[in-house]
Amino acid sequence: MTIAVKDTVSEREWQMRVDLAACYRIVAYYGWDDLIFTHISARVPGPEHHFLINPYGMMFDEITASNLVKVDLHGNIVMDTEFNINPAGFTIHSAVHEARDDAICVMHLHTTAGVAISTLKDGLQAYSQQSLFALSSMSYHDYEGVALNPDEKIRLVNDLSDKQFMILRNHGLLTCASTVADAFLQMFLLQRSCEIQLQAQATGQPMIMIADEILNGIQAQAKQVTRAAGGKLAWPGILRKLDRVNPGYQL
Repeated sequence: MTIAVKDTVSEREWQMRVDLAACYRIVAYYGWDDLIFTHISARVPGPEHHFLINPYGMMFDEITASNLVKVDLHGNIVMDTEFNINPAGFTIHSAVHEARDDAICVMHLHTTAGVAISTLKDGLQAYSQQSLFALSSMSYHDYEGVALNPDEKIRLVNDLSDKQFMILRNHGLLTCASTVADAFLQMFLLQRSCEIQLQAQATGQPMIMIADEILNGIQAQAKQVTRAAGGKLAWPGILRKLDRVNPGYQL
């Protein structure tokens, strides 16, 4: 008799699994996925340095709380499962998780708008209100090829430092946060900023840059707007949307 995953893990781990599966599915809903490639990872609550990541070969809209794979910092699977992971895909995530205790959730996406902005010499610019949130905690990492070289991890975490947003040059976008909800909200803002910039630049018209003094105060304003709740403010609504359009993530 097969024992259900929910019956073999703690309540806290199960809740993390539900949130992470929901995050995969809402990314698919917005069309930000890249077939079976890119990853969203989350640290399992508890003293062990274990993490949840998508099973390699499954589409984002197929991810459930039960089929997420639990691994250690080296990408070794630490819980019985019929699934495997993409070791190369976990390279970036393990680097961030290992270096940053506050990086409970790490999102890395290859969206069209994100990759397009990552190819621009000047990167993301302060052209929109949305961009200010990302620019207030932004970092960049130069492209080194497919993420297979363990030595790149050192350079990546040095570039990330204590920031929450990263643009990987010629590659894509990354956010990290203390909750899945916050990591998703950050990615939403970063992705939307990239889309707005590209559409504005496509007009060929002169553009207005937001003043530095406004950028410098944006974090305090963000806490006021979200009542210091961050992503938690929008997360229940996201789950309700998924229950309507793509239920089953919590299985």
